[in-house]
Amino acid sequence: MDLELAGKRALVTGSSRGIGRAIAGALRAEGCEVVLNGREPLRLAEAAAALGCDSLAADVTDAADCARLFETVEQRYGRLDVLVCNVGSGRSLPPGREDGAEWLRMLNLNLMAAVNAIQAARPLMARTGGAMLCVSSICGQAALGAPLAYSAAKAALDSYVRGAARVLAADGIRLNALAPGNVLFSGSVWEGKLAQDEAAVRQMLEREVALARLGSDREIADTAAFLCSARASFTTGSVVVVDGGQLRA
Repeated sequence: MDLELAGKRALVTGSSRGIGRAIAGALRAEGCEVVLNGREPLRLAEAAAALGCDSLAADVTDAADCARLFETVEQRYGRLDVLVCNVGSGRSLPPGREDGAEWLRMLNLNLMAAVNAIQAARPLMARTGGAMLCVSSICGQAALGAPLAYSAAKAALDSYVRGAARVLAADGIRLNALAPGNVLFSGSVWEGKLAQDEAAVRQMLEREVALARLGSDREIADTAAFLCSARASFTTGSVVVVDGGQLRA
């Protein structure tokens, strides 16, 4: 299937490693001109060289720095067709032990990083329309034992996507979210859990996940590329779950 992404300009935040890097790679493979973004210039440059992409270092959790990022995109490239908001982290304190600072940190990483990027990119993308995608988590839809502040922030992100999609539609922009389940990649939480107690992980997967396995970053990236493409042109305001059948009605 031709996703009709060839020649499109895309920016992926949080794309120096993990799911963000995989999404950037999938878009690149479809012919997109991809710009990577992250806070660590050296790691970002290494990823960009490996994928054959451009890169722009910036901290999108900082509204001013995020605004400067998209000013640079406009000056350098003149347009933006696809925005993927991937900045986020599930590493937090155990449920009930969060203080105010930790709540704000989780909200800033998992909600405001996306809000900042979408608001900054909107004027540029409104010229020709395009697709925006936020990487969320199934933890925003169910109590799965994940850190509470992380789960609440992802739930807020899902709510934002559903509401903002209607506003952005007036500019010809589609906005969706992708909610992965348990995904294994280099440096992931699940890599550490497998190293610590592989048997316990396998038991959990057989008990909780219909497909009884972890997902891969490539599987998430392929779904992301579809949602960013013209093949998903009637899809907006949706939170698409890719979790191997873990969530149950």
